[in-house]
Amino acid sequence: MTIEPTAFMSKMEKRIGFTPEDKSVLNSHADWGQGIASTMADHFYAYLGRDEEMSAILKEKEGRMHRLHETFIQWFHQMFTGMDNWGKEYADCRWHIGLVHVKIGIAPQHVVPAMAVVVHEVGKQLKVDGKSDELQAALGRICMIDLAFIEQAYVEVSSSAVLRETGWSEALFKRLIATGASSM
Repeated sequence: MTIEPTAFMSKMEKRIGFTPEDKSVLNSHADWGQGIASTMADHFYAYLGRDEEMSAILKEKEGRMHRLHETFIQWFHQMFTGMDNWGKEYADCRWHIGLVHVKIGIAPQHVVPAMAVVVHEVGKQLKVDGKSDELQAALGRICMIDLAFIEQAYVEVSSSAVLRETGWSEALFKRLIATGASSM
């Protein structure tokens, strides 16, 4: 059930409506994005740090918070640059980020509201700095694509583990999931 990151990126671009115009708008504001990235990281980790479970994960290893803060700054800036015009390198990077979230235990229940904090805080900064609605819309779309990668990583890792451990077929697994969801 493992996705191919570039194909997933393409599908999400179409599904979310992330356009060449969005990419151009983001690229033209890359310096602005770099300039606010650290502040956005501060908001993101302040939010996560208020949660007892997330705080424990963030502080589990010496230096993790510093590394995560730096990684967030890179991630945030990459949304503006697209690294390779939002192609293979970008998709592979986003897939890797999703897998890291799974590995260290940052579940969607934490990621989704934390992403909402980023979107909200960026929206406030956009207004303060007099930036366009087009930039806000483009940022919203790329944030949702990045969020989709993280959530899909959970699905893929969980599904793959179940299939590997049980020997079930993918069709049987999907049928069991659908049946289970219907009974809840």
